Amino acid sequence: MKFFLSISLVASCMLYGMDNQTIDIIQTYRTKGIEATKSMLENYLTQKDFWMGVLQNKDTDYGYYESVNFIFVADKSIPDLALYENDNGVLTKINQTNALVGSGKGNKKVEGDLTTPIGVYDITARLSGLNQYYGPLALVTSYPNTYDKIRKKTGYGIWIHGLPLSGNRKELNTKGCIAVENNTLSQYDKTIGNKKAILISYEQNFKPATKEELATILSDLYKWRDSWIKNDLQDYLSFYGNDFVRYDGMKINAFKDYKKRVFDKKEEKTILFSNINISPYPNEEGKNIFKISFSQDYSAFKNNKITYTSNSTKELYVSLVDGKMSILTEK
Repeated sequence: MKFFLSISLVASCMLYGMDNQTIDIIQTYRTKGIEATKSMLENYLTQKDFWMGVLQNKDTDYGYYESVNFIFVADKSIPDLALYENDNGVLTKINQTNALVGSGKGNKKVEGDLTTPIGVYDITARLSGLNQYYGPLALVTSYPNTYDKIRKKTGYGIWIHGLPLSGNRKELNTKGCIAVENNTLSQYDKTIGNKKAILISYEQNFKPATKEELATILSDLYKWRDSWIKNDLQDYLSFYGNDFVRYDGMKINAFKDYKKRVFDKKEEKTILFSNINISPYPNEEGKNIFKISFSQDYSAFKNNKITYTSNSTKELYVSLVDGKMSILTEK
């Protein structure tokens, strides 16, 4: 059953403070139907002003999150570890405590360099029943992530763990992990439960994300998607830097050739993004880098028949260059 809006309803909406954009959408739906309305809504997603409105009342120093519930933040120079809870963009500090980190300075480069990584990492698992040296449990990070791998970084097993259950801890540093008091770690574990958490690790200097930067990234993310849907190869590739390297090692020229072959198929596409998470990415080079992750539902059609479909988690690592998103790597 179709639902038609009357002039009087629109007038009521105006009376009760509905903004002009909402009124335009409702009027377009009333006079031109749902497809015209969809086009308008898609256009709003590419506008920076729309995203500035979304971000207006959110805490954005540590990024923008739609599906991350907890954020660990570690400063290697102190060293310490803080835990924040994210409730629809409002951050609450749960605790901040001293920590032990690796003895190496700067960013981790190779296996065995005794250095705690700098960057952004997912908490991917919870381990218990370990050697008593690691305390009651360990939270596993995703080091090395995609950005680490394209820069040829090696090593593994970077955890947030406790202190020896025996009480015998002579070393002032870890082998690259982050260690905190056992009671604190156990409380963090109870607080997080099965919810999604990430780690942001830096050394001394951390550049908070601004609403301006996040709005730019979000609007550009949807412009990138829009050019993908429309098979606009030139516009699509304009979001990739010359130093782009895909997760599998494919460099920019080979990537351009590959995408040209895909776009030449002239398929129709439906691409939906959800669970968008954006983190400012600490780095030694001082670049304005961000990690973006999101759920992607992708379907391609040719002559009204599905030719390809996928449901996956997408990762982009981007820099902001002259006010535009530039993709460094993707998976």
